[in-house]
Amino acid sequence: MSPQPPPWLATLVAAAGGLQASDLSQHVAPAEGGRESAVLVLFGEGPQGPDVLIIERSGLSRQHAGQAAFPGGGVEPHDDGPASTALREAVEETGLEPTGVEILVELPALWLPPTGFVVVPVLAWWRSPSAVAAADPNEVAAVARVPIARLVDPANRFLMRHPSGYVGAAFEVDDLVVWGFTAGLLSRLLEIGGWALPWEPDVRDLPAL
Repeated sequence: MSPQPPPWLATLVAAAGGLQASDLSQHVAPAEGGRESAVLVLFGEGPQGPDVLIIERSGLSRQHAGQAAFPGGGVEPHDDGPASTALREAVEETGLEPTGVEILVELPALWLPPTGFVVVPVLAWWRSPSAVAAADPNEVAAVARVPIARLVDPANRFLMRHPSGYVGAAFEVDDLVVWGFTAGLLSRLLEIGGWALPWEPDVRDLPAL
């Protein structure tokens, strides 16, 4: 029997199996088309309590250069489903030890309009955390375990306005700014998991990357 995730993950795990794509994003994946991909939403217990693994993409990255994101990428022919893709990409990007990761559930596919990706978020528990770092400098500039307590702190939350006019959730923890698809999904998961705190939104313009 696989080890059970900790109690602080129980609310999110219990809700995850019944979620619809519209519960997580306004961008629901189309019935067909798009580039299949997956991201690993990896929760663990770090030195500052419960946390989530976030990468900052390199300025040289082919997609979403300079942005904070969950580890992940496009499906390859040898992958055995979204969980396989998400875990493989996380290993390639951060050097984590995959045997320490417990896959919990594959969430509904979401749509990433700017790049045409159909993204399956894969919820996972970091049962046995390992050292992580930017394994491929051409793809990843930095890797961080971001404490949930810091993310839900109202002082670290705001709304980001894209030049297109789109306004969405955003977080700033230390020097890491999370916005766009990743921030939107993260915001919803924090709410569903029962961690979110009331906050007063202020709108900031997206800085030049």
